Amino acid sequence: MDSNSDSATLRMTRRKVTAVLVGVLGLALSPWMALPVSAQSGPPPDPAAAVIAPLASRSLLLDAASIEGRLVAVGERGHILVSDDGASWSQAQVPTIATLTAVFFHDRNLGWAVGHDEVILRSRDGGATWQLLYQDPDQERPLLDVWFADADHGFAIGAYGLFLATADGGDTWEERRISDLDYHLHHVSRSSTGKLYLAAEAGTIYRSDDGGETWLELPSPYKGSFFATLPLDGDALLLAGLRGHLFRSDDAGASWQAIETGTEAMLTDAIRLRDGSPLVVGLEGMVLVSTDGGRSFAAHPRRDRFGISSVVAIDGERLLVVGSRGLALQPISELTADATGSSEGRDVR
Repeated sequence: MDSNSDSATLRMTRRKVTAVLVGVLGLALSPWMALPVSAQSGPPPDPAAAVIAPLASRSLLLDAASIEGRLVAVGERGHILVSDDGASWSQAQVPTIATLTAVFFHDRNLGWAVGHDEVILRSRDGGATWQLLYQDPDQERPLLDVWFADADHGFAIGAYGLFLATADGGDTWEERRISDLDYHLHHVSRSSTGKLYLAAEAGTIYRSDDGGETWLELPSPYKGSFFATLPLDGDALLLAGLRGHLFRSDDAGASWQAIETGTEAMLTDAIRLRDGSPLVVGLEGMVLVSTDGGRSFAAHPRRDRFGISSVVAIDGERLLVVGSRGLALQPISELTADATGSSEGRDVR
C-alpha cells in the first residue's frame, strides 16, 4: 500500500480508515448497541438525534478537544461526551446520528464538530448542547476536520477535496476548490508563524501563507496518505501517515527527512506536551515520544493495543486518548521514562 494501491484501497478519510481497520482487528466498537431502546424512560427518541447510551464512552470515538479545563470527545452515531476532569463524563444532546469525525473549540464555550453527511454542528455552552448548522447527505462526502482562526473565520475539510469556509462563525458556508485534485483532505493545523498546513491522501501536503486564501502543494516524501501534521518551532513541522511513516521538515515543507519509528502502525494524530515535547499516536496502541524536539522518537505502545484515533493533553500529568474502545486516560509519566517500554493507561468507565 505504499504507492498505487494506497489510492485504490485507502481512498477514505483519516478517521474512517481508523474505524475500518479497528473493525478488522475485531475490537469491540459498539457494545452499547445490544441495549434495548425500550429500556429508556420517557417518550421515544427523536430518530434524527443521537441516542443517549449508557456505554457511549466505550463506543468508537474519533476526536477530542481540550481547552480551559473542558474536554469534549466525538464519535459514531452522533455521540458527544463532555467532562471537566477526564474521569467523569456526560453525553450531550446532539441533533444528528451521523458519525462525528472532528471537533474544535475556540474557547471553553464556543466550538464546532463535523462528520459524515457533511454535518456541521456548533455549541455555545461548552458542548452541553449543539445546533445543526449544515448538512448535505446526498453528496456522500464526509467532513474530516474543522479548524477556526477566530470566532468567525474557519474551515471544514473532507473527502474528495471538500473544502468549506465560513466568515460568520458557521451560520453560512462557501465551498471552495483548493486544487484540481480530488484527494481526501484529512487534517489542518497552523504554525506559530501563521502558516497553515493540510495533510491529505496519496502523499499530498498543502501549505497556505495567506490564512487559507490560496494553497501551495508541497513536495512529498512518500506516496502514501498522511493523516496528521504537527507544527513545531518556527518553520519546523512533523508529518505522519500510513505504515508508521513519520517525516520532519525544518523549512516549512520544502524538504523532508524520514524519522525511524520502529512500527508499521498507522499514525493518526500528534500533539505537543506542556514542555514542548512532540508526541505521536496511532493504531495498535502506538505512542511515540520525542525528547529532542522531534528529531527522534521512542515507542511506548499501550499493552491493550487500544486503536488510538486522537490524543489531547488534560493537564501536565495526563493525556486523554480516544479511539476503538472509547476513552482512556494515559499518565504522561509512563511515556517519559528513559527506557522504551509498553505503557498501561486505563479506560474511563
